[in-house]
Amino acid sequence: MITVQKKTELTGHSNPIFTAELSQKPGILFTGGNDKGVVEWSLKNNAFIKVMFPIASSVYAIHCPAGFPYLFAGLRSGEVLVFDFMEQKVIKSLRQHQKPIFDIKSVNSKKEFLVASEDGTVSIWDLNTLNFLHQIKVSTDTIRCISISPDEKQAAFGCRDSLVRLYDLEDYTIIKSLPGHSMPVFSVQYSPNNDYLISGSRDAQVKIWDTKSYELLQNIAAHLFAVNSIAFHPTQPYFATASMDKSIKIWGSDDFKLYKVISREKGHATHHLSINKVLWNGDDLISVSDDKRIILWQIQF
Repeated sequence: MITVQKKTELTGHSNPIFTAELSQKPGILFTGGNDKGVVEWSLKNNAFIKVMFPIASSVYAIHCPAGFPYLFAGLRSGEVLVFDFMEQKVIKSLRQHQKPIFDIKSVNSKKEFLVASEDGTVSIWDLNTLNFLHQIKVSTDTIRCISISPDEKQAAFGCRDSLVRLYDLEDYTIIKSLPGHSMPVFSVQYSPNNDYLISGSRDAQVKIWDTKSYELLQNIAAHLFAVNSIAFHPTQPYFATASMDKSIKIWGSDDFKLYKVISREKGHATHHLSINKVLWNGDDLISVSDDKRIILWQIQF
């Protein structure tokens, strides 16, 4: 039995919110979108703190690498801005891409971070020096999302050409391309135990892939429209999906069954436009949307 209670709603963005990320410091959330600034929120007080820094174009990706005092913001312009928490300012602009940045993830064991772009490449950077290392051509089209396997041996890239491409993080060579989706892949996520990989697409399907044989284990007609985000609960055997159809769904991560639907049709005072990202903060699920709102949901298992 799963119960859902809406805890609070955070408002202040004047345009759609595309992304959200928890800070390295507990109780802090960062959001970014189409209104040219990264915003800091307190999850303890459920309140706006400040606009971290102004930005000249939309923010599509935010990443806070564990163990480093940085916030990376990936922009529509192709720039990645590096905000230093110690200095409380933007210390660097990384300009390797000319087209929008859609995702940023770090590989802690290698002290590197990866930047995925609309130009079909992934650039690799040094976390210690913030220097550019190299670039790999993953696709002829947009790379929308990155997931790093829990053992940090593989990276999965979700691509606009409907493929999921798996790369070896040791030498950045391709391992496998996973065909199956019929439209762009918007979200990929390795399971916490590394047994499988989940992909979500504009085709509204969620696919479960075995990480050893790379076979398709299951296909779920999960939503009515694009699956924008997938997030595993940190301790419980569940994952959440969020969609352009304005709903959030909670699934079993051991049986892939649907356990809860958070939607207006089910009586929840939820978003009335596309939900672009979900993430867990303990048992709280945070969602951000084109409707300019952040909603915190208390989920009880």
